[in-house]
Amino acid sequence: MQTENQGNDLYPIAVLIDELKHDEITYRLNALNRLSTIALALGPERTRDELIPFLDESIDDEDEVLSALATQLGDFVDYVGGPEYAHVLLSPLENLAATEETLVREKSVEALNNVCKFLSQEQLEQYFVPLVQRLSTAEWFTSRASSAGLYCAAYSQSQNPAVKVSLRQSFSHLCHDEAPMVRRPAATNCANFVLLITKQEAIDEFIPLFNSLSNDDQDSVRLLSFDIMISLAKVLETDSDIRHYLIQPLRAFVPDSSWRSRYMVAANFVKLAKVVGTDIIKDELIKPFILLMKDSEQEVRRAIATQIPGICELLDRQTVLDDIIPVLQDLINDPAQHVRAALGMNIGALAPQLGKEKTIECLLPMFLELLKDENPEVRLNIISKLDVVNKVVGIELLSQSLLPAIVTLAEDKQWRVRLAIIEYIPLLARQLGVEFFNEKMGNLCMSWLEDHVYSIREAAIKNLRQLTEVFGLQWATKTIIPKFLAMRGHPNYLYRMTTIFAISELAPVLNATVIETQILPILQHLSKDAIPNIRFNVAKSLKVLSPVLKSEGKGEVYEQQILPILEQLTKDVDEDVQFFANQALEETAN
Repeated sequence: MQTENQGNDLYPIAVLIDELKHDEITYRLNALNRLSTIALALGPERTRDELIPFLDESIDDEDEVLSALATQLGDFVDYVGGPEYAHVLLSPLENLAATEETLVREKSVEALNNVCKFLSQEQLEQYFVPLVQRLSTAEWFTSRASSAGLYCAAYSQSQNPAVKVSLRQSFSHLCHDEAPMVRRPAATNCANFVLLITKQEAIDEFIPLFNSLSNDDQDSVRLLSFDIMISLAKVLETDSDIRHYLIQPLRAFVPDSSWRSRYMVAANFVKLAKVVGTDIIKDELIKPFILLMKDSEQEVRRAIATQIPGICELLDRQTVLDDIIPVLQDLINDPAQHVRAALGMNIGALAPQLGKEKTIECLLPMFLELLKDENPEVRLNIISKLDVVNKVVGIELLSQSLLPAIVTLAEDKQWRVRLAIIEYIPLLARQLGVEFFNEKMGNLCMSWLEDHVYSIREAAIKNLRQLTEVFGLQWATKTIIPKFLAMRGHPNYLYRMTTIFAISELAPVLNATVIETQILPILQHLSKDAIPNIRFNVAKSLKVLSPVLKSEGKGEVYEQQILPILEQLTKDVDEDVQFFANQALEETAN
């Protein structure tokens, strides 16, 4: 009996071994997904003594399997007996952190950092810190690269000053490693490491590290050092220290020979500006910002265009007018369309800061010029931010150039452009008002119902519902529903179908009177259509309309008008029509 029980106890691991050796990767992944179940069956002690060593010894598999294993082990502390035994998970994860595949190493580092949170000070010094040191001094660069991601967890958890000194020294070696594949993750993690140290430690140890990385011969390393500068600025705090240690490196970043480094500066410019304070921004950052706006590389100009609202918020209005606005004209005429598109998305945000008078004088001409841009994305971006400018200057000043741009976009040969402009119509409707909208855009919205692309017709239907919510039901009965009356006899059945879809979409915003007097006659007509798809969609639409009638006490309308149509459709020659009619009867009878 004892032997039989022992055999049963071994069963979970035996199954796991078989599945981990299976030729199909799916089986091996499924086995790993059941690790927690197997661990529960074994209990914490056997999990520590048998399962974890087995997993440690069997690390030789596809990258996908190894990534899954690392993820599982990172959440395995409870299954090995809690934090007291968390250190037993470090050995397999250390092996995984040394593998060649980047994704596996990343998952392993993430798991190791998670396990580190549960370690006591004794466990940290006895197991985790030596692990970090071993990886940092390993022969293969893969281990050293992985180790860079472990220092912050070890340093933040440690309470031993001597250990902290040792960790800072070891990390310094990584930043000077001969392999750029190691210096890159070191630079990436250095930005977070800086936030864990004292100001004096930053000046004595990490400023030299930053200077080394920011002057690295590999641009892939240099560009990562900009985040270190931002972290150092947070730690240094005072204007005098920031000016002394960081301004010169910043000036070196802007004319860097690598456009990727300049791009990194441009994309993160506001993050730095928010840290250094107003005085340094005005004295030291405006000139680099303008130089980046004039950069020879279009990707850099596009990145800096996204920073314009943020940097201008940190400047006074006169500085914006004197220094930033004159350079914007160059970006408006930029030969790269995605630069102009980025500007179109961001330029409107300057209006509240400039105020009505200066917006009309300085910003509005640029705004209207972008509305006439040959690229539809530029015009779409401008229109999408219309509400910001409208609040400052009013819609009247925009309408003259706005509407031609909208019409052009609405007729664009690319259906995705037409689709995008439909999404902005409700926004414009609120700003234009009902009379102006009806006069200038009403026919345009209706024309989308007859577009040859289904997605456009579908979006147009949803658009009409939103417009009804904006302008009210009375507007809909005068403007939209007469269009449906005309479309019910359209020779193309797809447009007759659009009528039914629109009715179903509008149902929640209609009242019983409108349904009874205007909608049901349309559906009565279409219930006799020659196309079966039309007829069964009538049944679907009636199912949606019925609750609206009953909620307003119009049950007799259901009995007298809807019920006869559905009963007629249940006897239809088409089986699908019968099915949906019967379904509608069952759901509306309750």
